[in-house]
Amino acid sequence: MSEETGRLIRQTGVIPRKSRGQNFLTDGRIADRHVGYADIQPGDRILEIGPGLGVLTRRLVKTGGQLTCIEIDPALADYIKATYGSHLTLIRGDATKVEFPPFDRFVSNLPYSVSTPIIFKLLAQPFKKAVVMVQKEFADRMVANVGSPDYSRLTVNLFYRAECAILENVPRSRFKPQPRVDSCLVSIVPRPAPFAVKDEATFFTVVKACFDHRRKQIGTGLKTAGLITAAEGIPYTTDRIEMLRPAEIAEIADAVWTLHQQA
Repeated sequence: MSEETGRLIRQTGVIPRKSRGQNFLTDGRIADRHVGYADIQPGDRILEIGPGLGVLTRRLVKTGGQLTCIEIDPALADYIKATYGSHLTLIRGDATKVEFPPFDRFVSNLPYSVSTPIIFKLLAQPFKKAVVMVQKEFADRMVANVGSPDYSRLTVNLFYRAECAILENVPRSRFKPQPRVDSCLVSIVPRPAPFAVKDEATFFTVVKACFDHRRKQIGTGLKTAGLITAAEGIPYTTDRIEMLRPAEIAEIADAVWTLHQQA
């Protein structure tokens, strides 16, 4: 497979760009497992971001699903269109900006440079399951425990929306060109939120504000973000966000929402 990837790079004339996080998987066995983890059923609508040289794409077209690919690189988009034609729908553009079509399964080797905005965009869509390849440091943030340096806004938003699990580690040697870090395959399965909030928009706003000011106490961070003028009635104001469970952050958000309703 490594030779095939090299051949395809030469054939397409593509020069992998670090700015777009273009590191192409060279191990077909990993690609087989990646697609297998997605549990694709005939008729499922599949979305792939950044098909690149088609290492996942050619497996996805065999699943019986309705495949849509979004590719920003003109040369790679031309290659995917010429190779797979009517077997998929190709959208040319920036996946962080173009509207996602309806989909059931999300299967992608995510470009490192856009992993964060793509995951947040994904979480705003209805779907059955996502299996993504991301850099290991990013995967660690996705599943981090409270109190960990990796615990982040991403962690909390994912926990609120879905079950998230690292499926396997993928060595950097399995890519061409070889990146500086290892990767992971991660599954994301939507589920009902494990706790209630009074207003989701307020919850996500509070999560973002607290992690934007994670070195400050909660009360100070909320004031800095302009969400409160006084800490009265707000719980955990002397704590720091990395020590609070998502459900406790929800308590803060509910108190902020209630405060705004009373204003």
